[in-house]
Amino acid sequence: MNYRYWCGECSFKTPWLRASEGERLQLEHYAGRHPGTPPGGQVEVRRGDPDGGCGRQGCLALAAVALVLLVVAAAFLR
Repeated sequence: MNYRYWCGECSFKTPWLRASEGERLQLEHYAGRHPGTPPGGQVEVRRGDPDGGCGRQGCLALAAVALVLLVVAAAFLR
Protein backbone atom coordinates (compact mmCIF):
# COMPACT_ATOMS: atom_id res chain seq x y z
CA MET A 1 0.00 0.00 0.00
CA ASN A 2 1.07 3.56 -0.62
CA TYR A 3 0.24 6.60 1.44
CA ARG A 4 0.07 10.34 0.80
CA TYR A 5 0.36 12.70 3.78
CA TRP A 6 -1.41 16.06 3.73
CA CYS A 7 -0.33 19.01 5.90
CA GLY A 8 -2.96 20.30 8.32
CA GLU A 9 -1.62 23.86 8.11
CA CYS A 10 -1.14 24.46 4.35
CA SER A 11 -1.67 22.75 0.99
CA PHE A 12 1.49 20.61 1.12
CA LYS A 13 1.12 16.91 0.35
CA THR A 14 3.70 14.18 -0.11
CA PRO A 15 3.86 12.03 -3.21
CA TRP A 16 2.57 8.45 -2.93
CA LEU A 17 5.10 6.65 -0.74
CA ARG A 18 5.50 3.87 1.77
CA ALA A 19 4.29 4.86 5.26
CA SER A 20 7.74 5.44 6.76
CA GLU A 21 8.90 7.64 3.86
CA GLY A 22 5.69 9.69 3.91
CA GLU A 23 5.90 10.23 7.67
CA ARG A 24 9.53 11.35 7.34
CA LEU A 25 8.68 13.88 4.62
CA GLN A 26 5.74 15.21 6.62
CA LEU A 27 7.96 15.65 9.71
CA GLU A 28 10.60 17.44 7.62
CA HIS A 29 7.92 19.71 6.15
CA TYR A 30 6.56 20.65 9.59
CA ALA A 31 10.05 21.25 10.97
CA GLY A 32 10.90 23.58 8.08
CA ARG A 33 7.59 25.34 7.42
CA HIS A 34 5.70 25.14 10.73
CA PRO A 35 8.32 24.93 13.49
CA GLY A 36 6.85 24.25 16.91
CA THR A 37 3.56 22.98 15.45
CA PRO A 38 2.86 19.28 15.98
CA PRO A 39 2.34 17.43 12.68
CA GLY A 40 -1.29 17.02 11.71
CA GLY A 41 -3.44 16.72 8.63
CA GLN A 42 -4.70 13.65 6.82
CA VAL A 43 -3.28 10.41 5.51
CA GLU A 44 -4.66 9.17 2.21
CA VAL A 45 -4.37 5.43 1.45
CA ARG A 46 -4.03 3.98 -2.03
CA ARG A 47 -4.65 0.24 -2.14
CA GLY A 48 -3.80 -2.08 -4.98
CA ASP A 49 -1.09 -1.66 -7.58
CA PRO A 50 1.53 0.77 -6.24
CA ASP A 51 2.25 2.00 -9.76
CA GLY A 52 -1.35 3.09 -10.28
CA GLY A 53 -2.04 0.59 -13.07
CA CYS A 54 -4.85 -1.89 -13.11
CA GLY A 55 -2.55 -4.87 -12.51
CA ARG A 56 -2.33 -7.96 -14.66
CA GLN A 57 -5.50 -9.69 -13.42
CA GLY A 58 -7.52 -6.46 -13.38
CA CYS A 59 -6.57 -5.62 -16.96
CA LEU A 60 -7.32 -9.15 -18.14
CA ALA A 61 -10.75 -9.03 -16.54
CA LEU A 62 -11.43 -5.63 -18.08
CA ALA A 63 -10.34 -6.88 -21.52
CA ALA A 64 -12.56 -9.98 -21.17
CA VAL A 65 -15.59 -7.87 -20.27
CA ALA A 66 -14.92 -5.54 -23.21
CA LEU A 67 -14.63 -8.51 -25.57
CA VAL A 68 -17.91 -10.03 -24.36
CA LEU A 69 -19.70 -6.69 -24.75
CA LEU A 70 -18.29 -6.35 -28.26
CA VAL A 71 -19.55 -9.82 -29.23
CA VAL A 72 -22.99 -9.11 -27.75
CA ALA A 73 -23.21 -5.77 -29.54
CA ALA A 74 -22.16 -7.36 -32.83
CA ALA A 75 -24.83 -10.06 -32.44
CA PHE A 76 -27.58 -7.48 -31.97
CA LEU A 77 -26.47 -5.32 -34.89
CA ARG A 78 -26.78 -8.10 -37.50
